[in-house]
Amino acid sequence: MKKYIAIVLVTAFMVSCKSKAVAVQNNDTKEVVVKEDKKAIDKHYDNKLDFSTLYIKASAKYADEKQSQNVTAEIKIEKDKQILVSVRFLGITMAKALITPTAVSYYEKINSTYYEGDFTSLSKWLGTELDYSKVQNLLVGEALDDLRKGKYTQTIVENLFKLEDQKEANIKKSFFLDADKYLVQKEEISQPSENRLLEILYSDSKVFNQGTLPTSIEINAIQPKGKTNINLNYNNISFNEELSFPYSVPSGYKKVIIK
Repeated sequence: MKKYIAIVLVTAFMVSCKSKAVAVQNNDTKEVVVKEDKKAIDKHYDNKLDFSTLYIKASAKYADEKQSQNVTAEIKIEKDKQILVSVRFLGITMAKALITPTAVSYYEKINSTYYEGDFTSLSKWLGTELDYSKVQNLLVGEALDDLRKGKYTQTIVENLFKLEDQKEANIKKSFFLDADKYLVQKEEISQPSENRLLEILYSDSKVFNQGTLPTSIEINAIQPKGKTNINLNYNNISFNEELSFPYSVPSGYKKVIIK
């Protein structure tokens, strides 16, 4: 079922950039241009989480123009090595994804299908570059792209530092950091020519010994075929425990080919 795969692959950046759309200009928004400097970017990376493993139990809500569903999601991260996401409904595992720097695998129970491949084929299918770091960054509240490697126009919008990528022509990227701790508050990736937009909002966070972690993530994907919304709320969080990452496709499932 689409909603279960979407929630799993949100974690695989799924709704991700297949979902990029029209950015709506708000004429009431005040935008002040400031001199470009690296302060905001450097301060953002001062908040980098220091952990070896991370366990998250979250409530998740998926909604599109035809349906909505509330589920639970268990997310396990071994930093820079692997991410395991399990989506459950009424205690039953409906979908599972295993993401590593070189591979993406998932299966879903409704249609008994599974996928095994790398980021190259997924990136081509989604229409944007996708890699392990982007998935991990999305879940821990770090900018999707490495801001230290780009060139950005910096403005102040509604008391947030807005960093707009100057490199991409067809894909527009903007990152909004708060002026206090320089945490990501919002990210936008859009393809105006194709009426696609991906918006990621971080509304709450919690401070741990390992650093600051977002506890509420909203993902809005707009495209010509409609809108998709996913809300993740982190209810249970623990760091540096010994975690297992069991993953195997049930027998009899049909492989999905992405071209």
